[in-house]
Amino acid sequence: MSRLSDPERQDLIDSYDEELEMELDDDLISEFLMEEGQTPSVGNSASTLDGAVDRRTYFRELFRLQGELVKLQDWVVHKGLKLVVIFEGRDAAGKGGAIKRIAQRLNPRVCRVAALPAPNAREKTQWYFQRYASHLPAAGEIVFFDRSWYNRAGVERVMGFCTDEELEEFYRSVPEFEKMLVRSGILLVKYWFSISDEEQNARFNMRIRDPLKQWKLSPMDLESRVRWEAYTKAKEAMLERTHIAEAPWWVVEGNDKKRARLNCMAHLLTQIDYAEVPHPEVVLPSRIHNPDYLRVPTPKEMFVPNRY
Repeated sequence: MSRLSDPERQDLIDSYDEELEMELDDDLISEFLMEEGQTPSVGNSASTLDGAVDRRTYFRELFRLQGELVKLQDWVVHKGLKLVVIFEGRDAAGKGGAIKRIAQRLNPRVCRVAALPAPNAREKTQWYFQRYASHLPAAGEIVFFDRSWYNRAGVERVMGFCTDEELEEFYRSVPEFEKMLVRSGILLVKYWFSISDEEQNARFNMRIRDPLKQWKLSPMDLESRVRWEAYTKAKEAMLERTHIAEAPWWVVEGNDKKRARLNCMAHLLTQIDYAEVPHPEVVLPSRIHNPDYLRVPTPKEMFVPNRY
């Protein structure tokens, strides 16, 4: 590889800084817990600063795995594959953070995130899977579901948003629905992010204290703390009744966010038999210079003020 120029080096540093900025708020959890006099336990996200995952190791592996995910993306496009990855788990389990790191270096025209809101009045009258089906990928696409049709087995069941009959029909239908997806050529991977009661409590407290994260706390999230045991029972039933050979569940231990992200990324890469797609060498063409061209000056009042 040729030596980087100063602008190229700065661009690379800026790219890495984007990830560093996202990581800074994780460290605030440790500071918050120490201020409250709590002792971080081994494996807890609060122990990250003390070496649960060495920072140098984390970033080295993160960037390596993201590079492999780019190769996977190229393979999906090259072979016209259709990949769906489902991320489920309790509130604050780390699903969103994992999705961010997985999709961070990927092409948004190839990879997209589906995070559906609560169904509207019309959608409530549709076939349950209908609004999810419209987000499924075409050939050469990847879709990450940040929560999915499994809402029925989780929040809808626990909060009483569906009847017992609707829940039972879901359990009868979902294995057949997913088998149809797989038979149609869709690659379906399902992850459950698992965290402890204590870890969720710590993350919720951090969101309450952090003004940049308070938007993540909804009344439904707060109610989920009250109904921890009900969610546990719902999760156990869901995993038992929807863990099928065609689309098995994979449980990600999520108490340590960094470990969870790396483990999930590494595992996802093993689920598709991909290879590096050869690309032709890119040569930057010379710009055409027209001696008659005169650049029109931009009025100063159109520029954003330089405040920094």
